[in-house]
Amino acid sequence: MLAGPALHNRFMQSPPSFSRDILARLDKNGPRYTSYPTADRYDTCFGPDQYRQALSCRAQEADARGALSLYVHIPFCESLCYYCACNKVITRHHERAARYLDALQREMALHSELVGRGQPVSQLHFGGGTPTFLSDAELDGLMAALRSHFHLLPDAEISVEVDPRTATAERLAHLAGLGFNRLSLGVQDFDPAVQRAVHRIQSYESVRDLMHSARELGYASVNMDLIYGLPLQTAESFARTLEQVCGLRPDRIALYGYAHLPERFKAQRRILPAELPDGETRVALLGSAIARFLEAGYDYIGMDHFALHDDALAQAKRAGRLHRNFQGYSTQPDRDLIALGVSAIGRVGATYSQNAKTLDDYYACIEQGEFAVERGLAMSADDLLRRDVIMAIMCQGGLDFRAIEQAHGIAFESYFAEELQALQSLAGMGLVHCRPNGLQVSDLGWYFVRAVAMVFDRHLRERRTQAQYSRIV
Repeated sequence: MLAGPALHNRFMQSPPSFSRDILARLDKNGPRYTSYPTADRYDTCFGPDQYRQALSCRAQEADARGALSLYVHIPFCESLCYYCACNKVITRHHERAARYLDALQREMALHSELVGRGQPVSQLHFGGGTPTFLSDAELDGLMAALRSHFHLLPDAEISVEVDPRTATAERLAHLAGLGFNRLSLGVQDFDPAVQRAVHRIQSYESVRDLMHSARELGYASVNMDLIYGLPLQTAESFARTLEQVCGLRPDRIALYGYAHLPERFKAQRRILPAELPDGETRVALLGSAIARFLEAGYDYIGMDHFALHDDALAQAKRAGRLHRNFQGYSTQPDRDLIALGVSAIGRVGATYSQNAKTLDDYYACIEQGEFAVERGLAMSADDLLRRDVIMAIMCQGGLDFRAIEQAHGIAFESYFAEELQALQSLAGMGLVHCRPNGLQVSDLGWYFVRAVAMVFDRHLRERRTQAQYSRIV
């Protein structure tokens, strides 16, 4: 990550205050920048042939590229959460997983044929959907298949998203036996009225018991996902949730702003717009969460992530080793990511790729012995440059112009003259501090760090549309 040493050790000590004028000027939509260019820029000109070529290049440069990251998408869920924007298949028919697991194994084999069997893997993540929709036996088979095609390193981070409504202590023990050492629990909110409004009922007690089990089993890290901006959330109800979460003391907390996009996600049409908090309340909810987590001893990693001070994520932030990928902030270096399953997004070299978004299309490709890549992108030199700039802002909260110049062979001030001019308005609001050889996001600016990154997004500027993105705050 290209940021200067002075930018590495900054942690917000207390949440800043801001005016309604700033909120009004920045109450807009924008990308979350888990990648740059963002996934909506991918197109169908990039398909299986281009992906195969990227993998072949990887095979020729394996030693230089280092270990892989793997992502496995399990799309099945037993019930529908109204807020959810993930690719999922709602079903109680667990037998539907059999065909999917067979397809995943075929997809692994396709990769092994090109990059070689036994490639080292330092990071494996199961996402969804609900990965724990799978039975113990199915998880056994899936992990065995992964280990037969890839080499999971002894110190690999192996994580899984867990639904507290269906997981048990016995299930956590089984996952630990398979090698999983990190958990992410989907909590969202503990308030019963909010839970009913989003169709996700789960008790505080069930989450508490899972937390205790995870500690006893020796999981290295437990994350909790929360969402602010959900229907019927109030300052008082959310404060109670924050107290309960802090009492459970997860190692990490991911606090996401709810993105209400009913025109894109059909399930969200069941949420009543009149029950959603207004912009001022949303910001107050975010501010209260940041204040409470800081008070409880968490470091503010950036945008939507918090970690206990001695957690690896906080240590990486202090050391300037923080990265960002499709799962959010990460301690792992910027590795090639092979993504398996329907709709899964990966990155190999200077390319992004996304698999088919429907099961039928995914099966049609895989069962014919072809990669299911439906669209993607081969990054240009400008994309790679701006990717480094945006990720430095998102991860380190600033830029060292000279480091960017040395890495990309450009003169920063002339190449980004338009962007530096545009930053002046954000500097005037106190969001960034502009210096002769760099810029730094202020404590206030972390609330709106996406707005800072958006200044350098050429694709966003040229298309001039932000409707498909979530709100910045």
